[in-house]
Amino acid sequence: MIAGDGFIKAAGQRLEALWIDGGADMPVILMLHEGLGSVSLWRDFPDQVASRTGCPVLVWSRAGYGKSDPVSLPRPLTYMHGEAIEVLPHVVAQLDGRPHLLLGHSDGASIALIHASHCPQPGLKGLVLMAPHVFVEDISIAGIEAAREAWEQGNLRDRLARHHGPNVECAFLGWNGAWLDPGFRSWNIEEYLPAVTVPCLLVQGRDDEYGTLAQIDAIAGQVSGPAATCVLDDCGHSPQKDQTAAVLDAIQAFVTEL
Repeated sequence: MIAGDGFIKAAGQRLEALWIDGGADMPVILMLHEGLGSVSLWRDFPDQVASRTGCPVLVWSRAGYGKSDPVSLPRPLTYMHGEAIEVLPHVVAQLDGRPHLLLGHSDGASIALIHASHCPQPGLKGLVLMAPHVFVEDISIAGIEAAREAWEQGNLRDRLARHHGPNVECAFLGWNGAWLDPGFRSWNIEEYLPAVTVPCLLVQGRDDEYGTLAQIDAIAGQVSGPAATCVLDDCGHSPQKDQTAAVLDAIQAFVTEL
């Protein structure tokens, strides 16, 4: 699946990727990063997930991120739908029907939900959704406006460039520009939730600077499959960083239950 140079091909795109071995009889966990993420920005969390669950893990940088192929800007306001419906099935198809879970953070969690509602592939067993969004809140826009200020006046560009290299403007401006477009204020994927039938684990921090607990409440109340929630104190938008041990415990328990 992954070439010797650390890339996969999906929907005509060359994507930076990392495979971590696990048990041959265990489902593969596919990790979908946040709106500013990449393979390297997961840091050692994929290794910890593989170690705790015994599952193989596949991580990749979406086009326009990390070392993957660039994209043209501006991104369409439907960019998450494109990833979920046009790209992700090509990644999953390379598993040849092997059982798998989608583990998404922020934008990645929303992409996982859209995928599971529109075109779940054979073998999909569940979703782990960390800080997911299904609609836009005022706190979301405020957080993204703060990120733009940090990009323009702070050192955010330099910090992101260490992970995205020449893709740094694709990564930041593509995400930030879409979310701050007035047309994005009406973005809402709640209508898709009843079509999600696989079990879901919903993880969110009480101090999430990009969304309130209304996000996971909406998901838990509208998906057709079982949904477990894990709400963490002293935790912001990145539970895997702020409360690593608690998140790993929850993921391990979810995989064991499956």
